[in-house]
Amino acid sequence: MTAPVAPAVDTSAPVAAGAPPWGLLSVLWVSQNLGIGFLTVGLVAILRSDGASLEELSLVSLLGLAWPLKLLWAPLLDRYGSRRLGHHRSWLLVLQPAMVVALLALLPFGDPAAALGPLVAVCALYVLLSATQDVATDALGVRLLRPQDRGLGNGVQVGASYVGTVLGGGLCVLVYDRAGWAAAVLLLAALTLIALAVVLRFREPERDPRVPGSAAWGALIGVFRRPGVPRWALGVVPLVYGGAAGVYALPSAALVDAGWSLTRIGVVTGVVVSVPAALAGPLAGWLVRRWGRAVVLAAGGVGLAAATAGLVPLLRGAVPLAGTVAALGGFLVAYTALNVVVYTVSMDLCRPATAGTDFTTLTTVPLIAAFLTASAALATAALVGYVASAALWCVVALAGVVLGVGWLRAAPLR
Repeated sequence: MTAPVAPAVDTSAPVAAGAPPWGLLSVLWVSQNLGIGFLTVGLVAILRSDGASLEELSLVSLLGLAWPLKLLWAPLLDRYGSRRLGHHRSWLLVLQPAMVVALLALLPFGDPAAALGPLVAVCALYVLLSATQDVATDALGVRLLRPQDRGLGNGVQVGASYVGTVLGGGLCVLVYDRAGWAAAVLLLAALTLIALAVVLRFREPERDPRVPGSAAWGALIGVFRRPGVPRWALGVVPLVYGGAAGVYALPSAALVDAGWSLTRIGVVTGVVVSVPAALAGPLAGWLVRRWGRAVVLAAGGVGLAAATAGLVPLLRGAVPLAGTVAALGGFLVAYTALNVVVYTVSMDLCRPATAGTDFTTLTTVPLIAAFLTASAALATAALVGYVASAALWCVVALAGVVLGVGWLRAAPLR
């Protein structure tokens, strides 16, 4: 059996010689997930409480599909930018206030279920702006984080996504329940505006070299031509992400079958279990720096298998509250560790000149895998039951972990 081909990794010094801008990156990563958390968790609960049908709620859920579309225009953010204002900072100076305006455009929808079509259109615009902001933020992360800081940086990124979900999908829903729609929307806009203040104070190091126009879109394919990248990005990552997403697609449906309300499901799955996952992100990032990428990937796989076993009572119809929360929380903690490693290695494989495009391309692959296998897992469950389906997709994830550990052991990333 031949050893995996080691990737060509750029481990040179980052653009910035000083300490990484943790405050900037943290608030930007939280900011982009505030509205997403509100739309995918909070808005679903609000609409359901107002009498929206499941078919209408599925329309809202489709908003998530807009996130991978950023791949189409990510090269623009690498190609164009202001030298005076900072290449990627100049994009953030436009995108961050645009996200605030898009949120404020939700104010007229005091009765969300009464004008669902226009509401979804405004939400779709916000998702596209947020996704584009993510490209600019991740490009800064690739350029400004030193190789030894990338694990912690991506741990912060994953943790920030859960913080955004807790604030947007939890806190804002509580504000809505107590003070109404306008108060919840204004809170979202105000929290998003905080990140703009941080961007205004940030001074981005000059970016050099610039990406030639002919090379901008070529980077979408060019990153896969680097030695070792296809094995990781098209082999390991889809198995890890797809398997984990397949397992996690099952508990929500099982909870509905067990008689839980959608509001209770949303609070538990979107808020309560997000807290330990948010804490696990930075911890996993610190462990990546201390133990290495391969060890944390292996530990995440073991944790995922244990948590999947813990979900068996739920999947068989028994839903003890404490056990269910513990199993779901444990699963998200393990998934977070896997996510941190995937994002860290993706950042390792990026080229500084096309950082936004490369990172977006490499992280879109797992998103697509997650969407596809989540649907496939539910179809599998219809044929063989929840438990057998969960076992199958857990094995898929573990196969990816085993392949990934072998790949990392042969790569200069430890």
